[in-house]
Amino acid sequence: MCHTLILAQRFLVAAIRPLVVIALLLFAIPAAYVLVVVIHRLIRADRSPMRSVPGPKNAHWSKGSFVDVPEEDSLRLQEEWVKTYGHVLRYHSVFGVPKLMAVDPVAISYILQNDDTFEKAEFIRYILGTLTGRGTYKQFHMKLLRNSMILFDNPAFGPTQLKNFASMFLEKSLELRDIWADLVSKSSRKDGKLRLDACSWLDKATLDIVGLAGFNYAFDSLHSDQNPVYVAFRSLENIAPINFIYAVQVLFPIFRSIPTSRSRAIERALKEVRQVGSRVIEERKAAVLAERSASGSSLVEKQDVQGNDLLSLLVKSNIAADIPESMRLSDFEILSQVPTILLAGNETTSTAVSWALFALSCHPGIQTKLRTELRTCPTDSPTLEQLNSLSYLEGVVRESLRLYTPVPFIQRVATHDVAIPLQKPFTDKHGVLQNSVRVAKGDLAVIPIRLLHHLTDIWGEDVNEFRPERWENLPEAVHGFPSVYGHLSTFSAGPHACIGYRFTIAEVKALLFTLVRAFEFELALPADDIVCKSGAVSHPVVASNPAVGRQLPLLIRPANMD
Repeated sequence: MCHTLILAQRFLVAAIRPLVVIALLLFAIPAAYVLVVVIHRLIRADRSPMRSVPGPKNAHWSKGSFVDVPEEDSLRLQEEWVKTYGHVLRYHSVFGVPKLMAVDPVAISYILQNDDTFEKAEFIRYILGTLTGRGTYKQFHMKLLRNSMILFDNPAFGPTQLKNFASMFLEKSLELRDIWADLVSKSSRKDGKLRLDACSWLDKATLDIVGLAGFNYAFDSLHSDQNPVYVAFRSLENIAPINFIYAVQVLFPIFRSIPTSRSRAIERALKEVRQVGSRVIEERKAAVLAERSASGSSLVEKQDVQGNDLLSLLVKSNIAADIPESMRLSDFEILSQVPTILLAGNETTSTAVSWALFALSCHPGIQTKLRTELRTCPTDSPTLEQLNSLSYLEGVVRESLRLYTPVPFIQRVATHDVAIPLQKPFTDKHGVLQNSVRVAKGDLAVIPIRLLHHLTDIWGEDVNEFRPERWENLPEAVHGFPSVYGHLSTFSAGPHACIGYRFTIAEVKALLFTLVRAFEFELALPADDIVCKSGAVSHPVVASNPAVGRQLPLLIRPANMD
């Protein structure tokens, strides 16, 4: 019996030993990989010339220089850094990754204009790729940029097309106005006001707009939230926030193939979006070829690129005979633009309008002044020219985008060693005056958009005040920063500036024009209970109830017609 037990024990040990070895290897290999990557990054950071740039210390192994606040919500901390260390500084991000931050106009212009020297970092491309299903993002982006330039250089996609979109923006805005008016009329409150979440309603309106403008697809989410693509997109937009596991996957590529609840949720949402997107693309391609066949020609050329939605224009430009084969997008690459356009055209616009309504609710005098101007327009459906002629509306839009910029910062990575020129010199850690800041290949540079919009040295002592009148006479320092719209960094600048910014501005104006003309707005909660929570987009959150996520509770009532 004893002998049998000994044999059984030996057999068990022999069977388990390989499993133990495999388990140890499965743990040891990733651990060794992480250790090698971390050591490599530490050595590279120590050898980088950027180490001589002054800045806050690396105070925490995982949080870097951000011990008390997350990096994306550190506006006040960054303001203190600029006061302490100057207009060029170096700080430490997640897991101690060093980053250069400059609020120097010449440096910012150099970084944004030289896309061959400063490109999107690999981990940024990965993050974007997970939300669109793209693989070789960099190669794909170059081909997409070529197609986009064809689209936006074409007269059919210029002012005339923008006018057509503006008309549709106003139609959806009026639809939202009428829904709100009906809800107000049924309000049970004694004061006749209606409490609503502006973020939720604006999300629906802007999603309907981008569905029609992007793909000629009717979500109709203002009337129903049961559309399968709407449900899928909402789940994609409300995906689990960035957590420790996701941060590890972003920074250490070896772990990206490991499925997580986040990756599974994204894949489920993308599957639904792809199914509809594939059908829409095939319909667009068939319509384009049928159109050319009816005209007696089988060839599509650049001048033929016309259409009423972005996807049709992209499909037409992609099959044009005068586009090199190397620059053509596959159906899958075109398909990946569906979630891209949805994400880019929905949440940022919705958030921009939400913050504008927040600001107007906090400043009833400005709200009244704006409404007075809007009512000088004799129609509910103004032309784009009429919208753009409303100077105070322009000031409100610009001031809201300045004070509550939807995208808080831009990141770029140096593709080779380079010296970034500066407008004014800085003093390095060794007390030496430097006229440029040197960075090494792989170093990260951050352009802090929100910080740029809140610096007193640029905008004046009243920088934190919502004052649309400032746009009538801007400080001289504002003019030095690169911009595609209104001296603001909101839409970036250079080759990678937001190509759809004109559409965003027209959409924001259409919504504000319609809603502010019709309703008076006030906050349903104290102003200090509404705080800014940033991720990819900076949205309003109720501080006393953050678990609900993005929301802006407002009280509305019909505006007096006096």
